[in-house]
Amino acid sequence: MEFPGLGEHCSERTCKQLDFLPLKCDACEEIFCKDHIRYSDHKCNSAYKKNVQVPVCPLCNAPIPVQKGEIPDIVVGAHMDKDCKYNPAQQRQRIFTNRCLKPGCKRKEMMKVVCEQCSGNFCLKHRHPLDHDCKGSSHPSSKA
Repeated sequence: MEFPGLGEHCSERTCKQLDFLPLKCDACEEIFCKDHIRYSDHKCNSAYKKNVQVPVCPLCNAPIPVQKGEIPDIVVGAHMDKDCKYNPAQQRQRIFTNRCLKPGCKRKEMMKVVCEQCSGNFCLKHRHPLDHDCKGSSHPSSKA
């Protein structure tokens, strides 16, 4: 060996490889080779310090703060039981909200169909000025 003082040995007890570019784990501060630097590869006991994922409520999609040492599943379950703002009735939003203004017609459309002459909202059946007795101009005319 020409460079005995260069590099460091991997801290993984099954590896102990001499690495000339050793990596330091940011959680446990030990030295590892490229094959054992991930938390799961060297079974890091301090990985929980770096786990900063915030769980999200599956019902209301709100982030749930979890304190160190708490189990996220229990905290999210407690939120769902007490603080959750989820309202199942709110989930079923109505799509067809634009009601036809033609007297006697009860149809609703997803999008507004506005008459250019009277600016009224009508269904597809009554969208033309001749079909809804348009009062917007002196004489109803059809562009078709």
